[in-house]
Amino acid sequence: MRELAKIVGISPASVLRIWHAFGLQPWRTETFKISPDPLLIDKIRDVVGLYLAPPANAAVFAVDEKPHIQALERTAPVLPMLPGVPERRSFDYVRHGTVDLFAALNTATGKVITKLSAQHRAVDFRDFLDEIDRQTDPGGRGWRWPGPRPSCSRPARSAAFSPTGGSWPGGARSLGRRHH
Repeated sequence: MRELAKIVGISPASVLRIWHAFGLQPWRTETFKISPDPLLIDKIRDVVGLYLAPPANAAVFAVDEKPHIQALERTAPVLPMLPGVPERRSFDYVRHGTVDLFAALNTATGKVITKLSAQHRAVDFRDFLDEIDRQTDPGGRGWRWPGPRPSCSRPARSAAFSPTGGSWPGGARSLGRRHH
């Protein structure tokens, strides 16, 4: 701010007033990622089509995995927020490894089904899909399954894959930041 004020020949207070008047916060940044997926447009059409016009008698779930989340524990308890004092937490922590988070969002009801896994294995993801089945109306068509399941007596599932780098938990996080 001082450097800018010096360059344009006004006081730092004037720079601050101008920033506030126009809602500018030059110290804040946001990141974005452009998907390198060559099938980006086709995948977007598939996914958006499911949201806008879901198949009859089907439950549509947005299923995702967030791997390798650090399981951390602070070395001291969090000190609560007080009037005029922000919440405070210790800088250091004890690491307890990582966990994988599986999440499924029922696009019609907004219900979220989650599961944590201590390991990163395909069988854990399949178990999560089975958990979605257990919590879904057995008369419906359930979640969208990527490929045939020969040992399964349930109705066939189908999948619409989101673009590479696309993630509804990530999108929800971004949306939450914009609305707070």
